[in-house]
Amino acid sequence: MYEKRYPVAVEAEGLRKRFGTTEALRGLDLTAATGTIYGLLGPNGAGKSTTIRILATLLRPDGGRAAVLGHDVVRQAGAVRRRIALAGQAATVDEDLTGQENLLFLGRLCGLGRSGARTRAAGLLEAFDLAGAAGKQVKTYSGGMRRRLDLAASFLVPAELYFLDEPTTGLDPAARARVWQIVRAAAESGSTVLLTTQYLEEADRIADRVAVIDHGTVVAEGTPAGLKADTGKGTLDEVFLALTQDTGESAA
Repeated sequence: MYEKRYPVAVEAEGLRKRFGTTEALRGLDLTAATGTIYGLLGPNGAGKSTTIRILATLLRPDGGRAAVLGHDVVRQAGAVRRRIALAGQAATVDEDLTGQENLLFLGRLCGLGRSGARTRAAGLLEAFDLAGAAGKQVKTYSGGMRRRLDLAASFLVPAELYFLDEPTTGLDPAARARVWQIVRAAAESGSTVLLTTQYLEEADRIADRVAVIDHGTVVAEGTPAGLKADTGKGTLDEVFLALTQDTGESAA
């Protein structure tokens, strides 16, 4: 279990990022407390993945600043990387290896001993309902199975902060619920989870706090219940539509 040495796990102020003529982030502000599940909710193109990539030190911001677990993401990128785990939208597993071989290989790369890597891999394959396919090449897996294996790889070594970019996209309801359980368990152990999602139910069900992002900026932030109460809406779907309409933008 991680001690809360840093009361704020993620802090971003005025983040800006441009790709050519497209301004992906327009002065985004964000604060996530340690030991919580924080959801970034928004449609495609809202800036969610760009935010994750900057916080995980994969992109440099064009403006603003961000710190993860007390470390600046630009000046102290190495210290950030040693404390985080990331599951991006693109799968990082080797299709020619079996599911078990992928996790054993990655576990060894992460510094686990042979026995430890084997034990950890077996537990994750079971947790993500992949034990029956552990000996099959990943090239034979369905899209949902590959996604679950990729997520399992992100949990091989316990991290202080997990970045999960749309972790349940393409998963069936049962698999999605299983991932939610694993995410909750990580937070209960003291880790922080920052995830992006387009699933309104997902943000409502598991996030302690939610930031609604539209066109590169946060248009609302709070607990799911608080956001619904503040806008007089019954679901986060209605909240998001109301907030984006208020800013004069389209949620499409």
